[in-house]
Amino acid sequence: MTFSDAIRTCFSKFFTFSGRASRPEYWFFFLFIVIWSIIAGIIDLQFFTQVAVTETETSKSVAATSSGPVQSIVGLIVFFPHLAVAWRRMHDTGRSGLYALLPILLILGAFAVLIFGIGLASHFQHGGNLDILFTRATLLIVLPTLLVLFVSPLLVLWWLARPSQPGTNQYGPNPHEVAR
Repeated sequence: MTFSDAIRTCFSKFFTFSGRASRPEYWFFFLFIVIWSIIAGIIDLQFFTQVAVTETETSKSVAATSSGPVQSIVGLIVFFPHLAVAWRRMHDTGRSGLYALLPILLILGAFAVLIFGIGLASHFQHGGNLDILFTRATLLIVLPTLLVLFVSPLLVLWWLARPSQPGTNQYGPNPHEVAR
């Protein structure tokens, strides 16, 4: 599969979460996203950056701000095709597509533990036994979760880089073995 074939395929399968995607299909589309994000960032920098200069008696500071509208639009356009091709790529390695969402699900879980754990602890007397218990229990759950949060993107990246599962699996035929 060539670079242009991968882009065409990913945009034609915009919301297709079934089937399998080969490594070149995923990684060429990922390269396309990186290139367009860089181009969008340059456009934002050139046309949508506001520079503010503040001077005091002792110093001068310059601050540049940008809302990044072009990068936001590019991100919105490629979000679903990228999610769909990552989902299909996981299928190609014999895994459920939900594994592509593993880091996001872990982040949401960590925030839920923090919010509910600290929220429950705040209902008790400050410095009391239950307050300390819930705070420590929250920390005991969050610290291993943070460790997993750092490892999970690497694990997902490794899965996305794995070779195709040979033959037909539960998600469909191998993309390399299908006659075109």
